[in-house]
Amino acid sequence: MDKRVLIVEDDHDISGLIEIHLKDMGFETLVSDRGDTGLELALTERLDFIILDIMMPGKDGLEVCREIRSAKIKTPILMLTARSEEIDKILGLEMGADDYLTKPFSIRELTARVKAILRRTASEGEGNKHDSEIIRHGELIVDKNKRKVILDGERMELTPKEFDLLALMADNPGKSYSRESLLNVVWGYEFAGYEHTVNSHINRLRTKIERDLSNPKYILTSWGVGYRFNDELNQE
Repeated sequence: MDKRVLIVEDDHDISGLIEIHLKDMGFETLVSDRGDTGLELALTERLDFIILDIMMPGKDGLEVCREIRSAKIKTPILMLTARSEEIDKILGLEMGADDYLTKPFSIRELTARVKAILRRTASEGEGNKHDSEIIRHGELIVDKNKRKVILDGERMELTPKEFDLLALMADNPGKSYSRESLLNVVWGYEFAGYEHTVNSHINRLRTKIERDLSNPKYILTSWGVGYRFNDELNQE
């Protein structure tokens, strides 16, 4: 079955050019020139990839991305933006986007990003088949195959990146990760200068799994380095 890509872009010249090249690569494409109709397609259609512009009529791309992730849809998202401000890139990643491209960009670069993200997604899926699927640390259970987290018998609702961060660290208790290395491993590429994106994800993750934020039990700060998962917990 051909992979299906949704292109949400209000510039018809850009969306048309992207569509031509993706079809040449063997993708089936759906196109929307509005954020609200693009969101409807993302929520109802079977998709393998989403290319999403930020500045859109009807609903902006950041809100579309947020609603897609809130609906627990894990389809990879590549965001497009004509803006160069740092805050837009940070917000896109924090809303759950997998990557971003700033306009103007070359089609060759865009198709390379699409291939890389799909390749990474496929390899992560294969990795789950070989790695230990269940990680247990006391009352915390992380099911990597089902991407499910249970704490004290209750299922936790995590964003895709929050889950990836927790699964990585919980699978390697005691190992200290710098913010740069977490960006590289979890987001899949070097993203120098955006370490505060990791901070915000860790902070949100802690609010969901820690009873006492002033004295965290699971995710600890390695001063001068970054973060680590507590390796002194009793594992069941």
